[in-house]
Amino acid sequence: MAHDHDAAVRRLLDKQDIHETVLRYCRGVDRMDLELVRACYHPDATDSHGSFSGTVDEFLAWIGRLLPRYAMTMHLVANHLAEFQGPDLARAETYGVAYHRSATDDPRGNLTTGFRYVDDFTRRDGQWRIARRVATTEWVRVDDPAAHWPVPDGMLTGRRDRSDAVYAEFPG
Repeated sequence: MAHDHDAAVRRLLDKQDIHETVLRYCRGVDRMDLELVRACYHPDATDSHGSFSGTVDEFLAWIGRLLPRYAMTMHLVANHLAEFQGPDLARAETYGVAYHRSATDDPRGNLTTGFRYVDDFTRRDGQWRIARRVATTEWVRVDDPAAHWPVPDGMLTGRRDRSDAVYAEFPG
């Protein structure tokens, strides 16, 4: 009985590690912290993401060129299911919505997309990371920049670098 309980707890911890890796990926993209994004992948990982398909290093170079086009991105994830194919291999399917905002009227700069990440995770040296990602686009909606409500002056807003509040030191 104790063995079954221990295995169940281990599996729950594995699922949590996988889910948190997906969440760190979203933070990394939204904060333009490419090293955090890199840490979500194994070094030999591949990513098929919209018009892009290649290695993790090529993917980081690609998003490094794309992300500065936007004043803000926000990735929200919802349904997340990790299914295991052994002790060190899992496939996670994650549904999400990504908001993209820019100061331009170009519809490619102001859009909302529904997506899924289909990730093959492997555990190596005790760490769950993405070995292969396939990102699907489920739908795209263009947002009218004239409909965006401006954030009032004096309100704290998210930063797209390590000056964001999430990176602040804990008070002493």
